[in-house]
Amino acid sequence: MTKNLPLIITLALFIGLPSHAQKMKPVFNGKNLSNWDIFIGTALTGFKELKEQATPEKTYSVVKQDGENLLRISGDVNASIATKKAYKNYHFRMEFKWGDKVYTTRNSGLLYHSVGNFGAGLDTWMSSIELQLMHGNIGDAYMMGDPYADIPVKKDGDKLVYTTKGDLLPFGNDQKGGKIARKSSDNEKAVDEWNVIDLYCIGQKSIHVVNGVKVMECQNTGLLVNGQTQPLSKGKIQIQSEGGELFIRKAEIRSIKSFPENL
Repeated sequence: MTKNLPLIITLALFIGLPSHAQKMKPVFNGKNLSNWDIFIGTALTGFKELKEQATPEKTYSVVKQDGENLLRISGDVNASIATKKAYKNYHFRMEFKWGDKVYTTRNSGLLYHSVGNFGAGLDTWMSSIELQLMHGNIGDAYMMGDPYADIPVKKDGDKLVYTTKGDLLPFGNDQKGGKIARKSSDNEKAVDEWNVIDLYCIGQKSIHVVNGVKVMECQNTGLLVNGQTQPLSKGKIQIQSEGGELFIRKAEIRSIKSFPENL
């Protein structure tokens, strides 16, 4: 019994670790995109010829930069790269920065709880909730296609801004809040620096964290079907090509059972 005591203690400590302390697993493996699906959607305004030239391989590719293998997103066409697998109850972390090429604006998004077919959202993306990556708006929540969420917000001019003590408003198609809720604060890095995005999803609640700061919380996430809300707590993860060149050096995920205490 004494001989096995160290092993028993080690196992006990491991089992007792909080779920958010478990090891992250890569979703982008740094080698290829074999576990992703790619869909080329509509042309950017004024760039019809680039849509005609676009291919999955040109739009999403693995490149080497400063000794690292990165996922490069061209940004020259509206397009989606989506995980083949659907996820629920997870912590997803992504590190990205902008490239030099800008076609319309530095715009992209991390789309989660993605369900259905490509094209449901703006003729390109699956229905999903967007953690906005657009320069200047990182962390906003946008209802892409037919999703729904209740978000506590306050009115700031013509914007509805997330705040923990705000009025809980419904967001989505034909909802009182509209389709977009603004982040509580701006925590974006300079365009040539790496941003760290943490997305936490448990059940019908999701939290957006930008560079270590919580900026958004969606509650009662759902999907609007024939005017009725169905619970939405699971789906694929998409990343947009939408106007600006983007590089991703890390995209990883782990299962969780509870939100971190500091959120």
